[in-house]
Amino acid sequence: MNQKTQLLAQQAKKLKDAKKAEATKAERRRKLLKTFAIGISILLVLMAAVLWWGYKNRTSIFHWMRGEIVVNRDKYPIVGIDVSAHNGDIDFEKVRADGYSFVVIKASEGVNHHDSKFDINYDNARKAGLKVGAYHFFRKNTDGLNQAKNFLETIGWRKLDLPLVIDVEDWSNDKNVKDDRTQRHLDAMVDNLRSRGLQVMIYTNGDGYKKYIKDGQININLWLCAFKNPDKLKHIPHQMQQYSHWGRVKGIWGDVDLNVFNGSQEQWDKWLKDLTPYQVEESYIDSTLIDEDKEVYIIDDEL
Repeated sequence: MNQKTQLLAQQAKKLKDAKKAEATKAERRRKLLKTFAIGISILLVLMAAVLWWGYKNRTSIFHWMRGEIVVNRDKYPIVGIDVSAHNGDIDFEKVRADGYSFVVIKASEGVNHHDSKFDINYDNARKAGLKVGAYHFFRKNTDGLNQAKNFLETIGWRKLDLPLVIDVEDWSNDKNVKDDRTQRHLDAMVDNLRSRGLQVMIYTNGDGYKKYIKDGQININLWLCAFKNPDKLKHIPHQMQQYSHWGRVKGIWGDVDLNVFNGSQEQWDKWLKDLTPYQVEESYIDSTLIDEDKEVYIIDDEL
């Protein structure tokens, strides 16, 4: 083999060795990246599992992460939920076993809407032994007497442990309705229910309290929506507080509103005892509830 041939052979061998070395390095990089990817995937799965566990089990750190209030159950032992058709099927036996004492169920809205889950939610909550209330979502642009009629007709014969709740809020309501008009409709509804010997509670937030209750309705039960520690609401007289929209309760899939009674077990028992339970005969909710010949029965569409 001459010198030129040897040189070519050596160059070919070097090139081959270089390619082999590069292939080895590429394989090592590929294995390293694969190992790294697997490690990251395992870490993400573990993190997701921890986050989900905390989210479902409502540990204090996850309450803080979600901006929730952790109620002192020694000081405020009576907690409950409020639900509607949006919460889907509910296992109220599990709700009660999870430490909740009461539920307020959506019954109606405006002049003709009946919540599709009211009947079954009421029946199952009763069977589970929970204290039960009902609420009506108040429409600002609709006459209060019509809304009172719809509320009572929806509840029908059913017995309630809590006052009739009128849910007054700006969310999903007509923003063009002036406050004085809203006040007239609300007063009409409250007065109509009270004139029948029924006890009423208004659900609203701080703004609603200032606009429609503080200088208007006197001596009325208040259910206050405020995402604050209950101890920070002593300046507003109220019976119940909604403190979260993002609660996790066994027996319910997804988020649910959480509420707390503003007092001790003894105060809760006394409050319930002093209330006049809602229970009416069928004749009480017939067409004579409101005189349809009167002008006040007509829906007010004036802005």
